[in-house]
Amino acid sequence: MPFKVFLVEDSPLLRSRLEAMLGAIAGASLAGHASGAKAAIAGILAGRPDAVVLDLHLDEGNGFDVLKALQDASIQVAVYVLTNFPSEPHRRKAAGLGARGFFDKSSEFERLREALAALAA
Repeated sequence: MPFKVFLVEDSPLLRSRLEAMLGAIAGASLAGHASGAKAAIAGILAGRPDAVVLDLHLDEGNGFDVLKALQDASIQVAVYVLTNFPSEPHRRKAAGLGARGFFDKSSEFERLREALAALAA
């Protein structure tokens, strides 16, 4: 069964790296991507992906805006935060808004891949 992942990332370089990572996960496919909160919310609501990889700092808005909107819409999707700002307050806030995982871009990229692969399986 296909496993759709939506990417919310404002860095084209990192988005490209994430797309390559998805390509290496059996059954995973890219459901879409956005670099800002409003476009991300619209894309996730329209595409109904199985998972979302979400940056906190975006071109417009932030990842918390996206998490709050998904929570308000009662959307059941596995959201994994991938950020350069892995502080404990951010981690707690993301978890409180429904994030399933929280990963540091600089040191936990592989852990994100493992979490997505486990969900896809």
